[in-house]
Amino acid sequence: MQNLNAFGISHFIAHSDPVARAVALILIVMSIASWSVILLRAWRAWRIRHAAAATARQFWRDARSGVAPQHTAGHPYLRLAAAGTLAAGHYAARDASATADCSVSDWLGAALRNAVAAEHARLESGLTVLASVGSTAPFVGLFGTVWGIYHALIAVGTSGRATLDTVAGPVGEALIMTALGLAVAIPAVLGYNALVRSNRMIGAGLNAFAYELMVWLMSGGRTAPRSAAIETETRHGQPVTARAVA
Repeated sequence: MQNLNAFGISHFIAHSDPVARAVALILIVMSIASWSVILLRAWRAWRIRHAAAATARQFWRDARSGVAPQHTAGHPYLRLAAAGTLAAGHYAARDASATADCSVSDWLGAALRNAVAAEHARLESGLTVLASVGSTAPFVGLFGTVWGIYHALIAVGTSGRATLDTVAGPVGEALIMTALGLAVAIPAVLGYNALVRSNRMIGAGLNAFAYELMVWLMSGGRTAPRSAAIETETRHGQPVTARAVA
């Protein structure tokens, strides 16, 4: 058993040169960064999707009853509502001569599009890290692999014989680098794809809510039209525009 473990991880740590250790450290840092992004963004996406239906329901209930909706919470729907009502207030207080060529639909549409774009940018923060790690980690590991093979060839050339005990250490180092690069890249790629899909579902709900919000604001913001009192739910991973809220 001692001979089997002679060229394991402990041997790599004890006998690798600074270049190999630097490559391993880079891969470890990349792994920590990618897992941090995956866990934090997945938790945030779950909270947004979990609270979407209740947030929309409460907003339209308050709007119909004449209660001022609360925009202080951190849900994207409420930030959209805050941006829309602010834009509607600015339009109502405008200088009519300065905005004669701009209709209320154009004004509110531009404001809500900007707000939706800002929410998309917020959702996509961190995905660049995952894309970078997923695309570069295999090549960083490949560099470590090439470096280990280089040391194996040096050992063979120095000793003049290509025996197993001569090349086992450097080749084991090369294989460790290959495995480490793949172990870093695969979770980053899978996490990126999962988060992109989740963000797409959230974005569909944002667009639907923004449209209904625009209809409500264009009606004067006095009562929520029946078409606007809608719950946005998620069923089997798909956004569903469902029943009107009673």
